[in-house]
Amino acid sequence: MQTAAAERPSTAEPVLPGDGDESPSTLAEEVRSGFDYQPIALTGYVAGVAVITSLFWGAAQGALLGSWAGVFLAVLLARFGMVWRFRHAVARGAIDWPRWRLASNAATLLTAALWGLTGWIFYLRGNAIEQTGLVIVVYTFCVAAVPVLSVQPRLYVAYAVLCFAPMILRIAGVGGYDNYLLAFEVAVIIIMTAMLARNYRQTLRRVLSLKRRADRLVQQVRVEKQAADAARQQAEVANRAKTQFFTAASHDLRQPLHAMGLFAEALRQRVHAPAGPPQGRVPEGEARRVLDDPEVAQLVNSINESVDALEGLFSELLDITRIDAGGIEVHRESFAMGDILRKLRLHFEPSAFEKGLALRLRGALRVVDADPLLVERILRNLVSNAIRYTNDGSVLVSCRARGSRVIVQVWDTGLGIREQEQAKIFEEFYQVPNRPEIAPHQRKGLGLGLAIVKRLADLMDAPLTLRSQPGRGTVFTLDLPAGTAPRPRAQALPGKGPTGLTLDGRRIVIVEDEPAVRAGLEVLLHGWGATLESFDSVAACAVWADAAAQAGVRPDLLIVDYRLEEGQTGVDAIVAMRRRFGREVPAIVVTGSTMTGHDRDAQEHDFHLLLKPVVPNKLRAMIAFKLGVKPGG
Repeated sequence: MQTAAAERPSTAEPVLPGDGDESPSTLAEEVRSGFDYQPIALTGYVAGVAVITSLFWGAAQGALLGSWAGVFLAVLLARFGMVWRFRHAVARGAIDWPRWRLASNAATLLTAALWGLTGWIFYLRGNAIEQTGLVIVVYTFCVAAVPVLSVQPRLYVAYAVLCFAPMILRIAGVGGYDNYLLAFEVAVIIIMTAMLARNYRQTLRRVLSLKRRADRLVQQVRVEKQAADAARQQAEVANRAKTQFFTAASHDLRQPLHAMGLFAEALRQRVHAPAGPPQGRVPEGEARRVLDDPEVAQLVNSINESVDALEGLFSELLDITRIDAGGIEVHRESFAMGDILRKLRLHFEPSAFEKGLALRLRGALRVVDADPLLVERILRNLVSNAIRYTNDGSVLVSCRARGSRVIVQVWDTGLGIREQEQAKIFEEFYQVPNRPEIAPHQRKGLGLGLAIVKRLADLMDAPLTLRSQPGRGTVFTLDLPAGTAPRPRAQALPGKGPTGLTLDGRRIVIVEDEPAVRAGLEVLLHGWGATLESFDSVAACAVWADAAAQAGVRPDLLIVDYRLEEGQTGVDAIVAMRRRFGREVPAIVVTGSTMTGHDRDAQEHDFHLLLKPVVPNKLRAMIAFKLGVKPGG
């Protein structure tokens, strides 16, 4: 049965020392605990000898009392010596645990026999008070042995019998009802003490069971914590690897998209511009016919729309990376929501009108304390989604005061979002499953827009919630702190953007090591009338600068890529050019990296930064700004 129990440790009761478990660790624990308890027990025995001696000092013969005390103290002294030898054996590390347990048990039984002999010798030599004291002293040491000896039930039974059996026999041997009754009562006390030892043993078993279970749980928790820590570290490593990949690859990924946008814009201008002189071997009439062909114009417009959509998707992907890498900082200020609402109207009213939707904007006078760029980006995403997924009705952007907060909401009367999908729409790359009422053009995107919105809101500690009913519409709520009176902003000068920009007579130096991007810039800037000097390295543009300075030729503008070959940068090209032509030569740096932080370089070397892929309209506006060219000028 013990073997079967050992094979089922999960259901069997815990094995206590003395249950037949002879494993070295259990045996060592038993013996060590017994010897640790002995100094206290032996000191109590010495006190017991003193008490018995004082009780029977006048009642027993001096020689008998002295002989008894001498033998008892000699045994106790021997046991003190055994404890001392045990401790030295443990310190040396070479110890025979079974032998020491046998020696300890033998000493315990010898002491019990001495207590039994004490009752046999002295009980009839005292009066009632002395007899009562004798029973109490012996019983005290019998009870005191319960915590240690109960783990060995047979040893404890032998100890109790040796202590009290002689006294019970002595009392019963006197005869008479009272003595028989007293002997019976002492026997009952011994039985009750044995039951106490049994209950103590069961309690100890439960305590040990709980302890072992707690130890297993602690070990399991420790293992699971280690596994969780390892999984978290792996996730952090994977996340850092993802971020580092996009950081390192963003420049190369942006290059072809940047070049595609430049070529598409140049082609669009040629299609919509009056046909110029014949180029190449294409006959003049054929060139005019191709350029004026409406189907070609429609095709070019489709190419530009696709490029714009690709740029938007790519920007969303990189925005997620920038947020994860901590590349976006929050700059709080108090501003009126009217500035953002006006931009939303200008940007989205045409697309809403095209779908037959009403775009309504309310609460322009509300002032909030937040980052205006992040708030605008959030609302742009929400309004764009609202218009995309609304086929009939209206889209409302409202700003309302609620105590010390301003509630900014985007309402629509669109398709709505089912309840089981509402918790998922803020996840990366998640899109609501297609339904028949969603048109193909409504399904475009990577499913990153709302993920970006949620992360930008979290950056500002602004709660973002939604309510939606399928078929009735959706409302997104952004909770922002109210601001104080906003700082006055300089009014922008009226006028249109530089749509009619001309660069006739302007000499622009390009430093770009990517052939496709350089060719796209050349085609686009030639179309705007510029005279170009194009190079693929800092050394080549420096050689030209030396020759141009001697010939009296001066550049009007520098457009340089940040990352060039051989570890050089566009800043090196700017320094080389300005060394020849002076610091007042304006410069634009185009980069595909979002993580390197060029603000300090831009301030130190006085240049403006454009992030690839550069939308041609943005490039045109930046060139006009750097050259001080007015529209049509």
